[in-house]
Amino acid sequence: MKSKKLLLKISTGHYKNIKFREMQVLLEDIGFELKRVAGSHHIYARAGMEEIVNIQNVGGDVKPYQVRQIVKLIERYDLAGD
Repeated sequence: MKSKKLLLKISTGHYKNIKFREMQVLLEDIGFELKRVAGSHHIYARAGMEEIVNIQNVGGDVKPYQVRQIVKLIERYDLAGD
C-alpha cells in the first residue's frame, strides 16, 4: 500500500490491521527517522518535534492505539502535506 493511500485510510478512522512495514514506510516518508529499537519497540523521531513515535510489530501489524497516536501527531503538525 502506498503511503498516501495508507495515510487516507488511517486518517478516516481505520486503525486496525495496519501493516507494520507500511507504517514504517509512511513514517519515513513524512520525515521520521528510526532512532533505536528496544525489544519490540521501534522508536522514531523527527527534527523539530519533541514527541517521539513508538510502534510495535505484533503479528505483522501495528497496535491500533499507536496508529491513533500517529494520526494525532500528523494532524497536530500538519504532516500530511509534506
